[in-house]
Amino acid sequence: MVQEYQSPVRVYKHPFELIMAAYVRRFPKCPLIPMFVDSEIISESQSDDGCVLVTERRCTIDIEAPRLLKRIAGVDYLYFIQKNSLNRRDRTLHIEVHNETFSNRVIVRERCSYTVHPENESWTCFEQSASLDIKSFFGFESTAEKIAMKQYASSIKKGKEIIEYYLRELEKEGVTYIPRWTSTVDSGTVTWRHQLLPPSAARAIPVNSAKDGLHCKDSSCSAELVTGSPDDKLDADYIRRYLGDLTPLQESCLIRLRQWLQETHKGKIPKDQHVLRFLRARDFNLDKAREFLCQSLTWRRQHQVDFLLDTWKRPQLLQDYYSGGWHHHDKDGRPLYILRLGQMDTKGLVRALGEEALLRQVLSINEEGLRRCEENTRVFGQPISSWTCLVDLDGLNMRHLWRPGIKALLRIIEIVEANYPETLGRLLILRAPRVFPVLWTLVSPLIDENTRKKFLVYAGNDYQGPGGLVDYIDREIIPDFLQGDCMVRLSLHVINELQSSDLYVVFNIYHSRRAPQPPRKETHGIASLGAVNPQLIDKSWVLGQDYSTVEKALMCREGESVQGSHITRWPGFYILQWRFLSSAACAASSMPRVDDVLASLQVSSHKCKIMYYTEVLASCDFRGSMTSLESCHSGFSHGRPDAAMTKAHLYPLVPSKRILFFKYELCH
Repeated sequence: MVQEYQSPVRVYKHPFELIMAAYVRRFPKCPLIPMFVDSEIISESQSDDGCVLVTERRCTIDIEAPRLLKRIAGVDYLYFIQKNSLNRRDRTLHIEVHNETFSNRVIVRERCSYTVHPENESWTCFEQSASLDIKSFFGFESTAEKIAMKQYASSIKKGKEIIEYYLRELEKEGVTYIPRWTSTVDSGTVTWRHQLLPPSAARAIPVNSAKDGLHCKDSSCSAELVTGSPDDKLDADYIRRYLGDLTPLQESCLIRLRQWLQETHKGKIPKDQHVLRFLRARDFNLDKAREFLCQSLTWRRQHQVDFLLDTWKRPQLLQDYYSGGWHHHDKDGRPLYILRLGQMDTKGLVRALGEEALLRQVLSINEEGLRRCEENTRVFGQPISSWTCLVDLDGLNMRHLWRPGIKALLRIIEIVEANYPETLGRLLILRAPRVFPVLWTLVSPLIDENTRKKFLVYAGNDYQGPGGLVDYIDREIIPDFLQGDCMVRLSLHVINELQSSDLYVVFNIYHSRRAPQPPRKETHGIASLGAVNPQLIDKSWVLGQDYSTVEKALMCREGESVQGSHITRWPGFYILQWRFLSSAACAASSMPRVDDVLASLQVSSHKCKIMYYTEVLASCDFRGSMTSLESCHSGFSHGRPDAAMTKAHLYPLVPSKRILFFKYELCH
């Protein structure tokens, strides 16, 4: 297999003539490159006017290889022929190198060029390309290839250091300027000519192309794709500033893949940051990354993803009930996204909006994340190519493991993994309940191994200790619901309008310091809604003044059961309320008003019953931990461990610590 290398454009902020003076000092031998043993000139020719100088050298190279391999090959040194063509008028130097040793077994080709910067004639550009084709090498082809690539990568790193070293040597000698080449006219007078590159030789180095793309505010420029042409080239300084520190071979993979896209894709190509993500996802295997990227580009074109942020408008339900949003940045400068998954009514969203709307919501988050990474790269002055996601699982329970919802989640993960690789820098999962391993077992097979290594999972309050959240996020921007100093408000409501014909019951828990009118007879055990349907909250009561909500609404569908516990906080009266509904009953209103819910309790015409069971247990008799109590019960889970807990249809709190467990089941 042929190994190829293509360097970025390396810019020296010195004139061409000074660079040439530094370059010739590396011959006949260079102490900075131990493997470069010696060189000798085998031929040299010059044009009549002295403009063009062609020099051929025979270079001796000592490759660091196992002695056994050298003995098998029968050589101690390798010999290369180097041809330098210097044009003083055009201010260019072209270098061609090929191997003399083992030329019938191994083919090595290298091309280098020094040219004037197209936008500043006082600067010099350097480019380098090479290829290696080992046809046979005594049965050690793979070993020889690895050794050659390692040695070559090492010499590339030292290339710029060598020129800069000799520039400093010249400066110590007082040489800081060398006049440009001149020619004499017939009269014998000397004429200075400032030679500039012809227009055809000027090449677009990303001083004003790719770099400016990062500063573009126009929506057409900030989209994921940018216009490119085969003449666009990457600057080494640009790569270091906006893409990060890459090895020479990694730089080569990026440039070659980018060139391939410019040659085969008309019009627009992905931004360099995005191309680099696909290379990283495939460990810089060029062929695999190319196939991976092409599949994603086809998907983006088919679904018009490049225009998603400008064309898609989020449904009102998502704006009201999707409990997630962007929030500042982590300590590394990555954009931070917070998702309170445990508090979100995922079942209601899937039923009300469908899978496609949720998929577009997730895609829009990823597209926004790409933009924020570019913005943070400019703000912090360092490459930022990924973001941090904080997922709060407080409240996650078996209700979230709903088959259609899990199916939608798996599809979304599969699409994101296929089209947004290496965009997640870190995933912080907080307050993971006991049900989390079940969810992880379902989704982990779809997540790339490199991505799984970025997951940090904290159970209970472990995130508050050493090695927790404060190691990754500044305390002043940690949300208040995670015991931080920043007030964050995300939608935590339940969707009451579900797009189905199922029968369900809505449960709420309220607190009041006023005693509601008690029913004539308290019912325990099995009761029919039609028979027992008391109205405990006066219609004149105002929510937020006379009574308050202490638990978000919880829905129980036909055939399901819900169980849990509530930790009381204040003295007074706690009311457990349920409303027996079907989707047809609330079809006239998209969101029934809370006052209407509290004002009336519907009597079901269906042949169903609510079976409920309650038990009051003194705190001193409960031997389990409060953490396990809260995590193992679904639905209502809240509060602090030193307060009494109770749940009942109507239950006044008295100054004693009690725990009440409950279970409801909707059945025929």
